[in-house]
Amino acid sequence: MKFASHLAGVTIALFLSIGLVQPALAQQSQIEASAATLTGSDKQIAAFYASVGYSQLWTGRKNTARARALLAALKSADDHGLPKARYQINAVSKALKSRRKADFGKNEIFVSQIFTRYAQDVNSGLLRPSSIDKEIALRPKKISATALLSGISKGNPKAFLANLAPKSADYQNLIKESQRLSKLSGKPSADVPIATIKPNMTHPNVALMRAKLRDLGYGNLGGSNTYDAKLQKVVKEFQSTRGLGADGVVGPATLRAMNLKPADQKRMVAVNMERQRWINFPRAKRYIYVNIPDYSVAIIDNGKKSFTSRTVVGKNTDDTRTPEFIDSMTHMVINPTWHVPASIAGKEYLPIIRKDPGFLRKKNMTMLDRAGNSVNPATIDMASYSENNFPYHIKQRPDPGNALGLVKFMFPNKYNIYLHDTPSKSLFNRETRAYSHGCVRVHKPFEFAYALLKKQSSNPKNMFQTHLKTGKESYVNLKQSVPVIITYQTVVFDDKGRASYRGDIYGRDAKIAAALRRAGVAI
Repeated sequence: MKFASHLAGVTIALFLSIGLVQPALAQQSQIEASAATLTGSDKQIAAFYASVGYSQLWTGRKNTARARALLAALKSADDHGLPKARYQINAVSKALKSRRKADFGKNEIFVSQIFTRYAQDVNSGLLRPSSIDKEIALRPKKISATALLSGISKGNPKAFLANLAPKSADYQNLIKESQRLSKLSGKPSADVPIATIKPNMTHPNVALMRAKLRDLGYGNLGGSNTYDAKLQKVVKEFQSTRGLGADGVVGPATLRAMNLKPADQKRMVAVNMERQRWINFPRAKRYIYVNIPDYSVAIIDNGKKSFTSRTVVGKNTDDTRTPEFIDSMTHMVINPTWHVPASIAGKEYLPIIRKDPGFLRKKNMTMLDRAGNSVNPATIDMASYSENNFPYHIKQRPDPGNALGLVKFMFPNKYNIYLHDTPSKSLFNRETRAYSHGCVRVHKPFEFAYALLKKQSSNPKNMFQTHLKTGKESYVNLKQSVPVIITYQTVVFDDKGRASYRGDIYGRDAKIAAALRRAGVAI
């Protein structure tokens, strides 16, 4: 037996000396040596290999399926609006095919680095949101390299890679929309000239409009120059899905929406894919979804909208734009008091009070000193104060004319942003609704409250109205807090999966598109 063992050892040594075999021990040693050179976040890769005894993950016959799945995923990176060049596909392919023993460990680690890069990009985004715009206060949840490598080392690698991208309906629709845009002919239908078209008109532009709507997925509408009832119905549907007034009159705003070019649409799709990756995390059974450029809020229950409403969002100025962030709604305040932010008090109300000391009384407001005592503006020299040193606090008592309306919905956050009612109802009828100081005004606040309270009351309407009728400020806690996602999706989809494109009201999409270009995305 000793002789046989000795003979086997001599044989292996002989094979090694002539290059016929490289034992697993030698391979593991090379991987360990290469892993030892990793720094920064790549140390997570080293930790994974240490946990599996530095065994190979990508090379060797037993790993062929995993290697092929990775290459296929990298080659289709542009389907997700990601830059293929970032993933060095040719270099990965060469590393997987290489039989050069001296490079074995280096190649193994290199492929894991590229896999981790791609997996994190497609799962939680290529870019860091706050580096693009400080008002995009989203924090994507990155999966660690260790967890990713561990995940793909088990089970079906093709399925694992496919499951990295967001599974939300919006993301899947964005992929389909990108594919649809790619299939459009090199000569899409001509733009419809800007000229108002009304029902029953006969005009050459009508035939162009029919062709444009056909390319947008509304079916074959013929080539007639007459704007008939059938076409009017389609136009109203188009206007409705675009967030436009569905009146059937094809004016400048409707024509601009129709004339959005495929290249512009594809750029917006790529930007919105990135945004969806930033909020790719397991959602609660119930959450609130605020889409700033869509001017909408929805309650999502078990993946479906159970409530929707129009909204008014922040004006496009440096101190009033609505930021993007995620928090949790904890309570609502019925018959709220409005504590006027210092910035608004000094900038907007001080000049008015100077001219009319009785203004606050007319608006059911009171002015308080730092000790909390009510003071009469008429007895104070308001000219001695400026926007920057105005020392008084202004509050508005509960009232139907209160700037917050009759209810506000609270998710305490550092931005002092919340959802609330408003007495300015007429603004909800406008197509563009960016008028607030940053908070989100809700068109149907009572119905929103009823929907939220439905989980904790058999008669939510009665519960809410009982508090409301007192005329006094009261707090109603939600028994279970509800996550609130405030996002900025400029491509939205109707129930049939058809895309609608919204205006980039704050210019954030343009910033993201520029950052994606710098990162190598072809848009």
